[in-house]
Amino acid sequence: MSVLADSAASKTPMGPKGVRLPAARSVRYNPNAAELQELTSRMAHARRTSFGNYNVQTRVTSRSTASTYLVTDDPSITTGQAIPTEEGQRVAQLQAEFIAGRAMLVIDGYVGNEPDQRARVRLYIEESNANIAGMQAQLYFPPDAPAHDWDPELVMIYTPNLPMPDYPQERLIAVDLDAGITRVMNSDYFGESKKGGLRMWNAMVYARGGLAMHAGCKVIPTDRGEQVLLIIGLSGTGKTTTTFTRQNNSQPVQDDFIGLFGGGKVVGTENGCFAKTFGLDPRHEPAIHGAVTKPDAYLENVSQQVDGGPVDFFDTSYTKNGRATFPMSSLGIWRDPREVGAVTQLLILNRNDNMIPAVARLSREQAAAFFMLGETQGTSAGGKAEEGKALRVPGTNPFFPYRDEQQANRLHELMDSCRFEVFLLNTGRVGGGTDRPGSKKIEIEHSGAAVKAIAEGTIRWEADPDFVSRLKRDRIEFL
Repeated sequence: MSVLADSAASKTPMGPKGVRLPAARSVRYNPNAAELQELTSRMAHARRTSFGNYNVQTRVTSRSTASTYLVTDDPSITTGQAIPTEEGQRVAQLQAEFIAGRAMLVIDGYVGNEPDQRARVRLYIEESNANIAGMQAQLYFPPDAPAHDWDPELVMIYTPNLPMPDYPQERLIAVDLDAGITRVMNSDYFGESKKGGLRMWNAMVYARGGLAMHAGCKVIPTDRGEQVLLIIGLSGTGKTTTTFTRQNNSQPVQDDFIGLFGGGKVVGTENGCFAKTFGLDPRHEPAIHGAVTKPDAYLENVSQQVDGGPVDFFDTSYTKNGRATFPMSSLGIWRDPREVGAVTQLLILNRNDNMIPAVARLSREQAAAFFMLGETQGTSAGGKAEEGKALRVPGTNPFFPYRDEQQANRLHELMDSCRFEVFLLNTGRVGGGTDRPGSKKIEIEHSGAAVKAIAEGTIRWEADPDFVSRLKRDRIEFL
């Protein structure tokens, strides 16, 4: 059972470096799964589905890039937006005053399960948004100490119902890397909790000589030995699908973020999955569909007409960015990241509809170029401002908090330490859009066959002069 605070001291949870977090009207520490589902059932916009789990409709349906700022007095350290320390202190005080009158939940756990690279984390969130707490609890690796002994390195302070009038859409995500605290205000989208912790972990991994990558990981057994694949791509481009689609009884290791270190060592981050549900079909994605439809999964913004009734994964009248969380154990095929060997292949996903082939093998120089280009077609995961537009997101990682070129330089170092192969995998169309005669959609089965052949080393390659000349024309080099 969870513990509900009943004294002034216990109503002020601890944050990084022993700093006390804002005091609340009440605090419930680490509710169990049944308690979190019961709290979620009380939410006005929560509906029980025919699967027995809960589906919550949120006001905010995607991540809020325009409202995300690094708290620093030196804005040159980031390619993104920044606010000064003084402003960060002002908004922290506003959030503390708001929390004083609220019932709050504390969720503790680890980002990662590798003892040398994991981070102790704490989510501090309004009880009225219990679904976020339930979803995050599925993604954290469980804590190994009680709440009063938990000494978090990274903290999310999350107030979905606190407007911030001076910021875009009255919303603010303030990332204070020095303090190890991210504050989320006026967004009830779960992705801000998940990405908030991982963004701070990005900085931790970089400081330790590694590179956090927006990547899935899987292992594929082959006649030439077990192959370890990393799959990087912008949200919604097929990263999770490619990771969970099975080849030769492959096993998923991680679906969204990993840390890469010297020698090709892979470190995992999450004990669960935050999967996109648009178009989810058991014929094509049986593992994900099976996990999403279990009673312990949480759904977010999936179309549903009546409480207790079925959901429609194909109806996008509210949003295309329907989501679900579930424990990795729900898949029944998960491989612990501590058990995998060095990376053998890196796949760079690009959902596109121009002349990029379904799959291309890249030289070391081409790999660097496409990693930094981060080319793809925007999806609903980035909101209406990105959906359908040609994007360039360096490293396909919009959550790296520092300068983009630092990712390229670190990748350069890591590639020197482990000579893995790199491939460009198109998950869109070949030969143009739907209006172009003769163009072909790349189906999940096509991508799956390409991944299988890459792992087995059975593709016969030939040089494409147009593909090479494009790189020469762009004149992309390492910094």
